[in-house]
Amino acid sequence: MKHLQSRDNPQYKQLLRVAAGKERDQILLEGVHLCEEWLRHQGPPLRAVFDVERLAQSVPLQRLAQHIEPAMGLTLDAILYARLSQVAGQGQGVCFVVNRLSPNLPPFIDGNVLWLDRVQDPGNLGTLLRTAAAVGVRQVFVSEGSVSAWSPKVLRSAQGAHFALQVFEQVDLLALCQRLRVPLVATALEHGQMLYGVNLPKACAWLAGNEGQGVDPALLARADLRVFIPQSDAVESLNVGVATAVCLYEQLRQHHAY
Repeated sequence: MKHLQSRDNPQYKQLLRVAAGKERDQILLEGVHLCEEWLRHQGPPLRAVFDVERLAQSVPLQRLAQHIEPAMGLTLDAILYARLSQVAGQGQGVCFVVNRLSPNLPPFIDGNVLWLDRVQDPGNLGTLLRTAAAVGVRQVFVSEGSVSAWSPKVLRSAQGAHFALQVFEQVDLLALCQRLRVPLVATALEHGQMLYGVNLPKACAWLAGNEGQGVDPALLARADLRVFIPQSDAVESLNVGVATAVCLYEQLRQHHAY
């Protein structure tokens, strides 16, 4: 692997641009688990970057480096890696530069999918992606006005779920209704049926809304079914990630998918 020692090196400056989100089509993945998941689902990265000191001491990093062609790898002095790292404490000593996955919208939707309307908290979006992958959902549609699905905080929260999913961003969900071949099911209190008292469809588009405002009224009006989760009056509502997980796992339970 090539070793970089100068912050003025053009390759290093390019890495900093990717880390800062200044390269539209490329992103930086940081940490052993994220990089392993990328290799498992997507294959080799464009570039693998290691902290040279940690690489010499860490068996997990050495094991990861064995899967990287030398021409794709870079090692950095510790001080350079620290400037590149997006994680407090310099992270785990490895980053991948990869192409952002940007699939084209499908002509129609006939499977079990997740629609997210203006979800703005990175932790929530990452949790939603991770839960979707866990229950076997393979497509997630994220509306305009949502946090970027490929932001560093979302990537860390999702723990590699992105690479097992097709994530569609900046989607006009209202227009997407025309492509639906399955029911649209929304989480909502108004005119909703109790989740545990309704027969859920085996496949549907689950619609979850903004943390503060819920689902957009125009979208909610298009829902074929509305469900709510029973709860005590000790709290006003559930977190969107928790509520969606409850719904997805109830659907899984009803249809004995596993």
